Amino acid sequence: MESIQAIKQRFGIIGNNEKLNRAIEKAIQVSPTDISVLVTGESGVGKESIPKIIHQLSHRKHGKYIAVNCGAIPEGTIDSELFGHEKGAFTGATSTRSGYFEVADGGTIFLDEVGELPLTTQVRLLRVLENGEFIKVGSSKVQKTNVRIVAATNVNMFEAIKKEKFREDLYYRLSTVEINIPPLRERQEDIHLLFRKFASDFALKYKMPTIKLEDDAVGVLLKFRWNGNIRQLRNVAEQISVLEQNRTISASTLSGYLPNASTNLPAVINNTKSESDFSNEREILYKVLFDMKSDLNDLKKLTMELMKSDNANEVQKDNEHLIKKIYGGKKEESYENDFEDLEVLPIAEKQESFTETTEDPSQDKYHFAEEIEEEETLSLHDKELELIKKSLERHNGKRKLAAAELGISERTLYRKIKQYDL
Repeated sequence: MESIQAIKQRFGIIGNNEKLNRAIEKAIQVSPTDISVLVTGESGVGKESIPKIIHQLSHRKHGKYIAVNCGAIPEGTIDSELFGHEKGAFTGATSTRSGYFEVADGGTIFLDEVGELPLTTQVRLLRVLENGEFIKVGSSKVQKTNVRIVAATNVNMFEAIKKEKFREDLYYRLSTVEINIPPLRERQEDIHLLFRKFASDFALKYKMPTIKLEDDAVGVLLKFRWNGNIRQLRNVAEQISVLEQNRTISASTLSGYLPNASTNLPAVINNTKSESDFSNEREILYKVLFDMKSDLNDLKKLTMELMKSDNANEVQKDNEHLIKKIYGGKKEESYENDFEDLEVLPIAEKQESFTETTEDPSQDKYHFAEEIEEEETLSLHDKELELIKKSLERHNGKRKLAAAELGISERTLYRKIKQYDL
């Protein structure tokens, strides 16, 4: 069995971090077996090196090694890419095609971004893992394959399972052994080493002197969070190598190539409101509107009682609970004074006031009064539309300001504008 140092040299892996060494050690240990492996870690940490190590150290090293980026293949064609299809299986299928699982028989398939697989494809993949069987698209014939699967993802699989975007049974079949690659910010001792390697590589590539960092620039390099990990570090090294004429790089020069370098220490804080925050605020707003509607209906009911009665005191006594609710705990004598000042029209005058002149004798004299009693509709759709319209008018159509006022992202507001055809 090859040593960890020998594997690093063979596959061009740079670094001495303990977690990185442990990940390589696990890859070496599982390679002689046919165990399914799931490689996890953030985007840009170098997960693609692990399946190469596993394949080259296994008894399948003379077989095919196929790397598939699951996130880059459209949902409508991924089944055909992985499992193949028969002629005429769908529009454009002019001939029979072998999929990756058929082509890589006896070898290894690396499924990168496996968390992006559609649920229907996950079912097919589970069958391959369980008994090595698959069916081409448009066929009824079961075929066998002897393929070792190594998968990788930067998705939080437990969150994806909770949201029903990934099958739990497939996760446990893929992750018989899980290998985690640490992010670059947890490998501080490797950051400057990697930067120097990249700087040397680009100096050879572009035929120019190698860039070097001053001591204070090294400090900036180590303190930066590197959310894009090794990929971002390599990108920064290439930019500086090409653009800077002075080959000795100061801290201020390096900071110019690091996005928001000052705000990345010690951690990135997200101040933007999430969809769930706006959803909670919207629920509170709707509750207030519904309470207002209820109070309005109570007030209309009380008004109708007063219209139909000659005795305001009797109405007050019969509707004591409504009056207290409307006045919100106001002292009794306060609303009694309000009723003392109320002038009650005689019955004849009330009828005259609310009688509708109409040619239809069957129409009720109190049609207008009944319309008052009829409950108004309170549509959530209409209220949301009204709020968005008002906010856009207030800010002269500026979506960014309107989104901030409404407590939603500009992207969500844009989607709402399209939805309501504003």
